[in-house]
Amino acid sequence: MSKKRVFSGVQPTGNLHLGNYLGAIKNFVDLQNKFECIYCIVDLHAITNHQDPKKLKLNILETIASFIASGLNPKKSIIFNQASVAAHSELAWIFNCVARIGWMNRMTQFKEKAGENKENASVGLMVYPNLMAADILLYKATHVPVGEDQKQHLELTRNIAKKFNNDFNCKDYFPIVEPLISKEVSRVMSLRDGKKKMSKSENSDYSRINLKDDKDLIDQKIKKSKTDAASIPSEINGLKNRDEAANLISIYASINNIRVEQVLKEFGGKNFSTFKSKLTESIVEKICPIGKEIKKLLQDTNYLHKTLENGSKKADLIAKSNLKEIYEIIGLTKFS
Repeated sequence: MSKKRVFSGVQPTGNLHLGNYLGAIKNFVDLQNKFECIYCIVDLHAITNHQDPKKLKLNILETIASFIASGLNPKKSIIFNQASVAAHSELAWIFNCVARIGWMNRMTQFKEKAGENKENASVGLMVYPNLMAADILLYKATHVPVGEDQKQHLELTRNIAKKFNNDFNCKDYFPIVEPLISKEVSRVMSLRDGKKKMSKSENSDYSRINLKDDKDLIDQKIKKSKTDAASIPSEINGLKNRDEAANLISIYASINNIRVEQVLKEFGGKNFSTFKSKLTESIVEKICPIGKEIKKLLQDTNYLHKTLENGSKKADLIAKSNLKEIYEIIGLTKFS
């Protein structure tokens, strides 16, 4: 490989929001100019929870439309949906036989999603970290962009790679993937509660900025976003224990590609009404063109299907080649 290879996946939840853009997609766009990038719509992960089949199909199309509208270029990056490349599921089964039950039991995200009634959770929800590892290692990715909440899953991927290499005496077959953690990107939190991550699952639509929101709706949401009575501090220590204030300032910094310290230097001592006006301008300038392009792309489903098909073919060529080697390593015969 002339470039190091990046892999990342996004679930097709539909109606992506500012947190998805600033926390992941914006970084994806930057990475495609530095690495060989493979971006996957992880629809198999999505079905660990029950999905409406018709809605799932629409969400897959909306996710790729959001990718392209945000600046991902299908000619630079491989973009496809996971279910169209069967090797993901095949390698996941192999990793089910490599990974240990103890590793699965320690995964904190499973505990959070399953809740108290773990016995009623699907097997898929428990072992989906093995599928995530298969997604990455199937392409021998060297780097994965991750947030704080995905670090444990990446560590599991590293453990699976090491154990496979050791079990089958094939040193360095799977690379020990490295995380790409952007220091400038922080978690985007709810506009209504600075302790909660911005999420589509939150009941109030005013908790988030959706990529398809128009100018007036963005203005309303920012005006109603939760802050506190104090003015904006001039130094970063002044944001301690001010979750909502810190969130809005972090959003402004991220969308303008500047450091939080620069924002505080500019707005320190001012009230939030002035700041919110500037924040709205920045979000509208960046997000509204994306939203318009998403709506335009969704009118051309043939183009979106063709883009996914082309990406799947490219991904499948790499996946089949690597899976054939993996089968040979572990003593299985694959005739097709």
